[in-house]
Amino acid sequence: MGQVKRKKKKKHGCLWTIFWVLFVLILTEIAAGAVIYRDKITEEVKDRLAPDVPYQEVSIEEADIKQKYYYGQLEKEEKTVYKEILQGIQDLSPEIYIHSSDARRTNEIFESVLRDSPDVFWCDGTAKTTHYEGREEYTVLEPVYGCTPEEKEERQAQIEEEAEKCLSEISSYASDYDKILYVFEYIVNTVEYDATAEDNQNIYSVFAHKRSVCAGYSKAAQYLLERLDVFCTYVTGVVRSGENHAWNLVICEGDYYYVDTTWGDPVFLSSAEAIDNDYISYDYLCCNDQELLKTHKPDADIRLPECTKMDYNYYVVNGLYYGEYDSKQVLQEMNDTIAAKENPSVFKFADDESYEEAHSGIFGKLIDKAAQNLAKQYDLGQVKYTYMDDPELNKIVIYWQYE
Repeated sequence: MGQVKRKKKKKHGCLWTIFWVLFVLILTEIAAGAVIYRDKITEEVKDRLAPDVPYQEVSIEEADIKQKYYYGQLEKEEKTVYKEILQGIQDLSPEIYIHSSDARRTNEIFESVLRDSPDVFWCDGTAKTTHYEGREEYTVLEPVYGCTPEEKEERQAQIEEEAEKCLSEISSYASDYDKILYVFEYIVNTVEYDATAEDNQNIYSVFAHKRSVCAGYSKAAQYLLERLDVFCTYVTGVVRSGENHAWNLVICEGDYYYVDTTWGDPVFLSSAEAIDNDYISYDYLCCNDQELLKTHKPDADIRLPECTKMDYNYYVVNGLYYGEYDSKQVLQEMNDTIAAKENPSVFKFADDESYEEAHSGIFGKLIDKAAQNLAKQYDLGQVKYTYMDDPELNKIVIYWQYE
């Protein structure tokens, strides 16, 4: 990787000393989260600024990043800024000198770099961005790093080891859908949601601690799927509670879908206490805009493609998605689940009307008929079952007890 090359300050002689001591005028200082923007400008000293700015030297190849989602949305000049920021972060440069005259836009591109780079676990987005104007305008980005270069190497090795264990269980020749399903279930089954987890804004929390929050879940999914050659990017926004949240946009067999591994965890089920701890929610495994927007709202500054397909939604693929209510079909599915001594029976409906009709039918007579079959088949004196009814997602889940 390239190294930052700078001229030593002494080469600028007394002109720099005069500039910093006598003529610096701080025009603006605006706090924005963890980032501070400062414009240091004086008309009187423009000509005193040294003409040679030690811009970040870049060795990143276009082929390595051209497929990155947010990079692809930038203009040509902004892509130069993106590369300079990414190279500087990879080198853990304390100061990254950038070809930019806009501190705010620089910070936005900085965020794009991090959204595209799940492997950059040592930088969480905290930085100071300073714009300078003189004979030429430039910006200096000063990221805050969460570990030393030595710690970075150690943590990288840990991540690589765990990732290799995970990926060794899935064939590189598997379909996009099977890869997405595998990564989804791997993260849900191996990681505990913990708001107090260390490093929970990056993938180190997932692979090393096995405890994280939505940022860690989503970046880990992005990291693993990219290694499996499946397009996946990081999306931020809010959920129905108003809380900030993160999830993923993927391409499955040529079409865009949304994936939310965090909400696959039973901890996010409204009736989780009624569902077995091993139950995984697949509502956000390859869903479209219509399904996602019932509960998620992407940030306004993110440009996203239309997601219109449901062909590779988990429920569709597994025959659990119903375009209309059919009482015979629903009863047969419950009886088949009981006969196989499996759990749960899941019914996901395409619209409110079908769901409401199914709700009336299932909780009217059908569930009693299935329960009678359960008692007869397993010689039970008392029948027990629990269920989760989710009108927002048009879904009914029934969990049968066999003892």
